[in-house]
Amino acid sequence: MSEHSSNPYVGLPETAFWKRAVAARNPLEISQLWRPKFPVARKHKVITAGSCFAQHFSRALVARGYGWLDAEPAPKLLSEDQAQAYNYGIFSFRTGNIYTARMLRQWLGYAFEGEEPPAECWQTEGRYYDPLRPGIEPEGFADMAELQASRRGVLAAIRRAVTEADVFVFTMGLTECWRDRESGLEYAMCPGTLAGRFDADQHEFVNQSFIGIRRDMRAALKILRQANPKLKVLLTVSPVPLTATASGEHVLTATSHSKSVLRAVAGELAVEFSHVDYFPSYEIITHPAYRGMFYAPNQRSVVAQGVNHVMESFFACQSEAFPWLARKSKGGGQPSGGGKAAAAKARAVKCDEEFLDAFG
Repeated sequence: MSEHSSNPYVGLPETAFWKRAVAARNPLEISQLWRPKFPVARKHKVITAGSCFAQHFSRALVARGYGWLDAEPAPKLLSEDQAQAYNYGIFSFRTGNIYTARMLRQWLGYAFEGEEPPAECWQTEGRYYDPLRPGIEPEGFADMAELQASRRGVLAAIRRAVTEADVFVFTMGLTECWRDRESGLEYAMCPGTLAGRFDADQHEFVNQSFIGIRRDMRAALKILRQANPKLKVLLTVSPVPLTATASGEHVLTATSHSKSVLRAVAGELAVEFSHVDYFPSYEIITHPAYRGMFYAPNQRSVVAQGVNHVMESFFACQSEAFPWLARKSKGGGQPSGGGKAAAAKARAVKCDEEFLDAFG
């Protein structure tokens, strides 16, 4: 090649070339996967919601002394085990898993836009279950009044979390969902699984499209922006495969389709909006370059080493982009000790979707 030749690839950084950035490296030494748009500092209030993998993010923040905001803390009379059983401290508000963009849009509409939550409830053995979060109370609610009071509490917590936070981390999890045919209400789970009764005339399966997910996410981002103009949004995609699929496809290919669509939407939104970013936790866990080393033998659960590597990558990229973050922290971003941090790391991740395993 002539020394005078020039093209757009000349002088690009090492990260632009597969051979130097990936193939020539030990998988654990692949770096600079992310160039963050905005800092996440210890002074910031961070809220988390979404799929199961979002729980790892909040625990890593707590372990390192970051300001994760729990807007709906457990009543003081509950022990730590009881609080865990009743789904306190899992996400920043007690919605349980929010697997889809439509479900996020629904919750924000109820909390900020005066939309009326559904009067529908699921009854099983005399107990009442909220179709928006059927697993939130292990034994269900005593009656509809108790269910609605609890729901008012979570809506207040959503309002508090969104208006007070600096950063919202939302982990996108699924494209598949179940809805009411007439009202369009999206359920957190298929009726008849965690609770309730399935009715083929009333309930329909929907595998959401790129266009629909992008539309719902844009609507959710608009509500968030109106409620808190300074709020930054960090999107991630869960690397955890589907437990089961109702699409008619093999669960492996259904997983590939679902995650590909979510990843594409997240990437588009990060390009479109200056206050929205995407962090590649999905790629770090799932990419063939990592040789599947971060999955348990079931090829679904992410092992602790994988979670730690994801979060170390997050903090390393943050420190590289914003050096003052590391200078301000004497701990250098390393996990801190202490009972709460240790307990947060030790607890099992709660994932409503895993209940579907019982039907296989």
